Amino acid sequence: MPEFAPWSPEAPRQPAASRAEPALGRFAALWAEGGLDALLLLGLIAGLAWAPFWLGGNRLPAWGLNGLYFPGLVLLFELGVLFAGRGHPVSIATIAGPAALFGATLLWIVFQASPIASGALAHPIWGMASEMLEQTLEGGVSVDRGQTLVALLRLTTAASVFWLALQLSRRALRAHLLLEAVAVIVAAYAAYGLVLSAFFSAAIPFFDAPAQGLFVRSTFVNRNNFATYAGLGLMTTLALIVPLADRDAPTRPGSRAYRLAKRIEAAGLRGWLLLAAGFVIFVALLGTVSRGGILAAMLGACALLAVAHARGRRRRGESAGAIALVLAGLGATILFFGDLIVGRLLASGLDDGSRLAVFSITLRAILDTPLLGYGYGVFADVFPLYRDRSIPTEDIWDKAHNAYLEVFLGLGLVFGTALVGALVWLAAKCFIGAASRRRAPAPAAAAAACSLLVGVHALVDFGVQIEAVALTFMAILGAGVAQAESSRRCLSDRPRGRERNIRC
Repeated sequence: MPEFAPWSPEAPRQPAASRAEPALGRFAALWAEGGLDALLLLGLIAGLAWAPFWLGGNRLPAWGLNGLYFPGLVLLFELGVLFAGRGHPVSIATIAGPAALFGATLLWIVFQASPIASGALAHPIWGMASEMLEQTLEGGVSVDRGQTLVALLRLTTAASVFWLALQLSRRALRAHLLLEAVAVIVAAYAAYGLVLSAFFSAAIPFFDAPAQGLFVRSTFVNRNNFATYAGLGLMTTLALIVPLADRDAPTRPGSRAYRLAKRIEAAGLRGWLLLAAGFVIFVALLGTVSRGGILAAMLGACALLAVAHARGRRRRGESAGAIALVLAGLGATILFFGDLIVGRLLASGLDDGSRLAVFSITLRAILDTPLLGYGYGVFADVFPLYRDRSIPTEDIWDKAHNAYLEVFLGLGLVFGTALVGALVWLAAKCFIGAASRRRAPAPAAAAAACSLLVGVHALVDFGVQIEAVALTFMAILGAGVAQAESSRRCLSDRPRGRERNIRC
């Protein structure tokens, strides 16, 4: 059956009145494209809205629910593809390189957690445990096979979100709806965090979480993790705002002030909800007083504006107005709400002695088993074996506060590099797409900025290891990769011989 092509941000330019399509009409157009895909997109959005509620999704019951829900959505999508006899909107060949690296990593994790790895490849701790218990234990590469399987569940859950977002976001309408939903969801949690900080002493209703003063943390246990989550929402919001300011840019010559005023007017009229959401998110981000999170967000915003400027120069257009608008908004918000973070930077600087000591200990552990690793997700089990007096004895370190070191510790250098390389490869596709696409650049730009934010903050924190952050990032990355290629290029693996007039 032929598919309909509804209005999308890639459609030809129309009069402003006709382009200002209400949300109800956009959902009607979404439903016209395909009822199952529309339901799956709404299901994906609902799952992303739920993910942060249970302490950022950083609890075992939440992992189990998410591990059933999101792969279940993927299963429904694949069944729809199978029974409808249609292809995937984005074929696996489009991301063959990252998919191969990720697939090899999955196989290695399964091998680490499998008892078939007993013997020469098994970690020596299994032999010592057998001697102490005076019974033969089935060993493995992983020092804790159960924990490795739990980490594998979380990794496949994140991968299922990426795959579903990738397939559902090949149409620009769906990709933009997904990004707008993410912006609204993050803004809602940011507003909730501000209310909790102002009136409830940052306690989290319904949950018993350690107190962290009046810092904004919303439903997350750790304010630094919420800073990563808020940064994702801020990058998404900015990526959606910048094209609005340029879409109705005046073509007639005039003063810079006039052109800037028209861009501000366009952004305000067409994106007032996004501007409000971005303001709330940024205030909450500053309220976390997370040095790494805020600086990573600033780097992400700079990257976003840089690709917008490169895209504007490539089109021989002007992006300075949109960039000035965003910079003015960020600067004004920092001026009025950023006194706490500035004070903390002046008082504490950027370094953390204990964190650097943990990095050193973790690196030493990695070099002891550089190829095999200790098992994916087992840092909390391995670190006490290497801990020394360079860090205070009362401190609890169940995370390395560096996601890269944890990956290398668990997977070894070869497969750790494969997992990181797969993500870098996908992020690079988004950067290229954000700078080169002339229409609908927001999804690729948002994914590129979010990738930089997460990648930088992962050097000093573990926000990306919190499930709500990981799932939201994977959804944004999937939408960005899907829109990184021109809509004129067919990426589908639709079987040959189908009707030629069906749009890819």
